[in-house]
Amino acid sequence: MIRLACCTALLFLFRLILGLPWYQVLPAVIIFYLGSGGYKFLHVFMKTIGRDLHAAGVLLRVKLNVRRHLRQRNTIPKIFAEMVQRHGDKTALIFEGTGEAWSFRQLDAYSNRVANLLLLRGYKEGDVVALFMENRSQYVGLWLGMAKIGVEAALINFNLRLEALVHCINISNAKAVVFGSELTDALCEVHSSMGKTVGLLCSGDWDPKRVPEGTELLEPLLDAAPNHQPSPPDRGFTDRLFYIYTSGTTGLPKAAIVVHSRYYRMAALVYYGFAMTPDDVMYDCLPLYHSAGNIVGVGQCLIHGMTVVIRRKFSASKFWDDCIKYKCTIVQYIGEICRYLLNQPLRETEQQHRVRMALGNGLRQSIWEEFTGRFNIPQIAEFYGATECNCSLGNFDNKIGACGFNSRILPYVYPIRLVKVDEETMELIRGPDGVCIPCQPGEPGQLVGRIIQNDPLRRFDGYVNQTATSKKIADSVFKKGDSAYLSGDVLIMDKYGYMYFKDRTGDTFRWKGENVSTTEVEGTLSRLLDMKDVVVYGVEVPGLEGKAGMAAIADPEQSTNLEKFVRDMDKALPAYARPVFLRFLPEVNKTGTFKFQKTDMRREGFDPSMVSDRLYFLDSSRGGYTQLTDELHRSIVSGKQKL
Repeated sequence: MIRLACCTALLFLFRLILGLPWYQVLPAVIIFYLGSGGYKFLHVFMKTIGRDLHAAGVLLRVKLNVRRHLRQRNTIPKIFAEMVQRHGDKTALIFEGTGEAWSFRQLDAYSNRVANLLLLRGYKEGDVVALFMENRSQYVGLWLGMAKIGVEAALINFNLRLEALVHCINISNAKAVVFGSELTDALCEVHSSMGKTVGLLCSGDWDPKRVPEGTELLEPLLDAAPNHQPSPPDRGFTDRLFYIYTSGTTGLPKAAIVVHSRYYRMAALVYYGFAMTPDDVMYDCLPLYHSAGNIVGVGQCLIHGMTVVIRRKFSASKFWDDCIKYKCTIVQYIGEICRYLLNQPLRETEQQHRVRMALGNGLRQSIWEEFTGRFNIPQIAEFYGATECNCSLGNFDNKIGACGFNSRILPYVYPIRLVKVDEETMELIRGPDGVCIPCQPGEPGQLVGRIIQNDPLRRFDGYVNQTATSKKIADSVFKKGDSAYLSGDVLIMDKYGYMYFKDRTGDTFRWKGENVSTTEVEGTLSRLLDMKDVVVYGVEVPGLEGKAGMAAIADPEQSTNLEKFVRDMDKALPAYARPVFLRFLPEVNKTGTFKFQKTDMRREGFDPSMVSDRLYFLDSSRGGYTQLTDELHRSIVSGKQKL
């Protein structure tokens, strides 16, 4: 940018002040520009101008649509109503579990019955109802029906149990819980800890003797409810839609606020950025309590008229069979899904599909080309984003390994940046003026996005807990006095502006496609172990996505009963949060403020040759922990021993 300014000044000086002719001025300015290194800029310009123009067009289109929806005070149910008018008898949702297909008109009628039932029960705008069930078409109809009358759904992870489950219900101030019959046992375990005024509605095949007292079966109530369109509430585009829970460094799950404009933005940027059409059929095997499955996936149905196939749970062996059966053209993934599919035996059907695009995040660069080649998928639509973030990225031009980009030509059009952080503490590094220091190409840094609260594309809605919200905001990041969202993720940018995911900061790591809060797991394990000191962290395992959980336990007397520990842990933690490795040591190091010091332990990992303490490995085939020997370590590192 400085070179361009200098060239402009020279042009002004030579032409307007000295009066030199153009045939003398232009060669002189070009020679100066190239001689000062401007040829590098020209190279970047020529390589990225097409990509940047496409992204600018996408951003402009979404921005104009957002302005229209703001002006008309639209909501997701109102936008969906347009799809019903346009695509009434077209298939909206297909549930793989039953093969049942719902048209847009049928989904509209079901959600109307949900809305009218809640109105008859006295629920009103601003009330919260928790939704706790596995994937099915009804899941979408339930939260959509709630949104039609301004009731906000709390979408709870169906893997949660005990303390974490109660916390998610209570923190949302839910007046009722709609749960799937498949989760009856989980709800029975926490029923006594819930408020007595919380209503319970069970969906699915139920046994009245097993459900908590006072539970009502949902389906007969919905069958009796009217299906006319309810009167819309006085809500606009920036009002709350629902809550999605996300793990973080504060311990138990945080309820992230999703407003109507955020739902639209996340779905629309993906739709236009990756050139999707209403004729596409999307295969959505991701959990609907996540933004990837419910917004990026189902959102294409609700606001763009696409058909979406919902699967109860991901199945590697059935994946391509489903895609063929339902004629899917787009599939969703997280990085782990791609690895699971590659681990399947070769089958003829894996290339007999119509899939033209795989949409998701977390596909490792090391298996990128193997995945696309083996399964004959022309485009990987990799993106970066989180439920609450304002700095989403998209790899619109199929760049291998990249999760997105920012323009090097006009970097300020989209106000995101990588800023330098201390690699040990992950604290922001600031210059003499107090402003964060931007990273140059090749330098890792934390991704941040400038907050402009009156712009739906740049706002940060945060969490129900205000303290948790404050921790994700930093001041004086781009310039003095501004504020920015902290992603908590370290990325690295190349000379063309492509971004590559590097690491996750703070006390959260990703395993089995889920974010694991170390603070939450530490608290649970400490309670199970009679309040022993427990340190939890993620360690890298060669060839695997994310980081495997490892727990260092202070046990000087070697009194831990591993069999009992495993039984108790299985009840208290979802599978992805259970530590794969254990380390027993006399004591754990702490700082002066009693914070656990994890850096050295994280660096040592699970290598018996580097650790003198007792190490154990969670062998899923045996259902318990076994001592980690040098031989077993080599087997894990080589990939022979499955995790």
